[in-house]
Amino acid sequence: MQFTLKDYQNDAVVDVLRNLADARDDFHRKGRRIAFSLTATTGAGKTVMAAAVIESLFHGNDDTNFEADPGAVVLWFTDDPSLNEQTRFRLMEAGDRIVHSRLTVVGNKFNQERFEPGKVYFLNSQKLSKSSLLVKGISEDTQDPLIERAASPDLRTFTIWDTIRNTIEDDQLTLYLILDEAHRGMKSPSKSERAEKSTIVRRLINGANGVPPVPIVWGISATVDRFNTAMAEAEGRLIYPSVIVEPARVQESGLLKDDIRLDFPAETGTFDTVLLGRATRKVKESTALWRDYAEAQGSSSEPVRPLLVVQVPNTPSDDLLVSAFSAIHDEWPELPADAIAHVFGDHTPIEIGGFFVPYLSPEKVQDRTHIRVLFAKDAISTGWDCPRAEVLVSFRGAKDETHITQLLGRMVRTPLARRIPGHDRLNSVECVLPFFNRKTANAVAEVLLGQKAEGEDGSGDTGGGEGRRVLFKPADMDVNAAVPETIWAALDRLPSQTLPRKAAKPTKRLTALAQALSRDGLRRDARKDAYVELFAVLDGLVARHRQKIEDAAASILEVEGETIVAGVNTKSVKVVGGFSEIADDRAVEADFKAAARVLSPDIARKYADHVAVADDDDDGLFDAHLKVAALARVDGVQAELDREAEAIAKSWLVQYRVAIKNLSDERRAVYDNIIAMSSDPQRIDILRPKVRAEETEQADGSKVATRTKHLMSDTNGEFPIGALNKWEIKVLDSEMTRPGFLAWYRNPGRASDDSLAIAYKDGKDAWRRMCPDFIFFSGSEDDVKASIVDPHGFHLADALPKLRGLAEFTRAFGSEFHRIEAVAEMADKTLRVLDLKSDVVRKAIYGATDAEQLYLSSAAIDYA
Repeated sequence: MQFTLKDYQNDAVVDVLRNLADARDDFHRKGRRIAFSLTATTGAGKTVMAAAVIESLFHGNDDTNFEADPGAVVLWFTDDPSLNEQTRFRLMEAGDRIVHSRLTVVGNKFNQERFEPGKVYFLNSQKLSKSSLLVKGISEDTQDPLIERAASPDLRTFTIWDTIRNTIEDDQLTLYLILDEAHRGMKSPSKSERAEKSTIVRRLINGANGVPPVPIVWGISATVDRFNTAMAEAEGRLIYPSVIVEPARVQESGLLKDDIRLDFPAETGTFDTVLLGRATRKVKESTALWRDYAEAQGSSSEPVRPLLVVQVPNTPSDDLLVSAFSAIHDEWPELPADAIAHVFGDHTPIEIGGFFVPYLSPEKVQDRTHIRVLFAKDAISTGWDCPRAEVLVSFRGAKDETHITQLLGRMVRTPLARRIPGHDRLNSVECVLPFFNRKTANAVAEVLLGQKAEGEDGSGDTGGGEGRRVLFKPADMDVNAAVPETIWAALDRLPSQTLPRKAAKPTKRLTALAQALSRDGLRRDARKDAYVELFAVLDGLVARHRQKIEDAAASILEVEGETIVAGVNTKSVKVVGGFSEIADDRAVEADFKAAARVLSPDIARKYADHVAVADDDDDGLFDAHLKVAALARVDGVQAELDREAEAIAKSWLVQYRVAIKNLSDERRAVYDNIIAMSSDPQRIDILRPKVRAEETEQADGSKVATRTKHLMSDTNGEFPIGALNKWEIKVLDSEMTRPGFLAWYRNPGRASDDSLAIAYKDGKDAWRRMCPDFIFFSGSEDDVKASIVDPHGFHLADALPKLRGLAEFTRAFGSEFHRIEAVAEMADKTLRVLDLKSDVVRKAIYGATDAEQLYLSSAAIDYA
């Protein structure tokens, strides 16, 4: 893969590959037909995940021990040709080994007996309609209403249905059908209309008129309920558990913008051009912020050039367009003439009122960075997204809420595919709604936060999850000048934790770390040093297990078999003898490839070269591959190598911790990913926030309360506390009155770089991260002590798992904190507290079965 997968993407790929391996076995050995779905919200990177899966199908995946399927054929199916084309380009962009020649768009002249293995074929429902040339050439007696007999000139040797049937019936091939946007085309045909597209998709899946059902169906969508229902209704198809990507993990990854800011007029009137001017200023401000950020990072690449999207009604009047063009140019007179474009469905330039605005294909908008303003109508197109689109102004009214959220959902990806550490402004998208008020804007917010059901066709999906905020009247907080540097230094020293990985290999982690250290000039010969250390371990294992390795090598070289005779008359089978043959180069290479999955491909290859040089004979490389293949068969070799790789990586990460922290955000993010490549939570640093956005108004429009001495503040030294409930405020006020109180930090609710995050296992034994509410600083400026105080409701399902995670964190890092406490409000409104630094309390937490009873027990005391 050209892209490093996010942890949730990697986990999803592992689960999908497991399903596909089982499905392949089920189909070829038992004749079962399989279906399952991947549910991932908008912006999660479904195509990137699919690219990783397809690359593994064709080439195998050593990290997951997934063997390639030499007969794999992928049929990528949608109801939208333009979506197929976008996907084709993304697959080539994402996968190193998914080259152009492996990706075939099925056109009208396509005429093959069967699909070729190792290829992806793109097909859409229009190509299977009765009027399509691909289905013509069927005999006159066909009864299928979706197939039309063609006249002689259109006849072909094989129709597309022939190709599909022949592929399915070939025992050497496995046809994998990927339904992109799988919620579409799954609607049952109505009685009043034929619903041809739906019938086509179902016929493809279920088979008809001599074409057998597709053996393996994988549906991908943000909303797959309709697909899952259709699969459950299909006869003779085994349904595997769905692979579900949790929105909270997508949000946590930094791929999606954290905050959505909604602007609307506070009074009745016509303010469309006024607010369009405001939106234009926002884009100009964002442009300056991205330029400053790029300069501060010393990046050689161009800064992000943010885009303003202007959404108009389906039939905008000439007056509306002219006034909009004029308002933008009045506010941004230096804007070049070619910086405005549109994506209207008629595809023709707009020439009106002295303005010329050309049409631009949606998929080209992201890369045409000279385009700074884009006019659109609905959601532009399925699958379109533009990470640099940061401001949306919509001239649609409240009744068009779905159109607005649909378009906004295509603007939520972060421009650099990562969160900008501690900078809420650069991690946000802005939406200006001239024809909304607070009540109607709340309806938009509910969809954006997942509190209101979206369209069943997925059109309203906007991604995101826990950690996303919708802000109505935000204010940007800066570093509080009244907070001494010693307190900030105390924050710098605090530990946070990574989220463990399911498929974590210490050897891969070490080689990735060595490559990064070498690239950044922190350890020039890091890769060489890593190989020297690991080869010394392998040399020792070779010496220690010499006899086992020789026996394993002999076993690899000798292929044993049996000869049987089947009696035609007696109908009996008996063994008449055995035989043995010497393995050829191909057989040894197959075992060497298996060894690469144990040791890692890089280390297996490099160590074989090391052995070959040491042996120095004519058959050196063959013998070296044989020795490495035999070594990998010895029990304990992988564990020993992993231990050494883990030890070296940990040592280097400690040694270069400060140097890594001083790198640019882009490079430091690479190390964060390497650190997280572990099956256990890893310690990481907290980065200082730079700009923090906070809501300044309540839902009724009243001002929110504030407190002083927060690490971030407005120009008056105040920090809004509108996000806190009553008893959280009670805890805050109580802590601020304690002797020695110095400052406080409202820990972000998402596991971002500027947040203290703690790993824990949820009720399904899956790793998650929690972010305690408060960090308090006390003592003196010369001796600053940090405390975690976390008000958390006991009634929530995750209360006990989070307490256990907090207990484990305390066991590991408790000595670095003055206090670590969990607070809960009981039914009588009293507050009870668990002191996590107490061994007795932690033991009670481990043994508890009910969080409320735990707080009521002697393990807790009244909070004061």
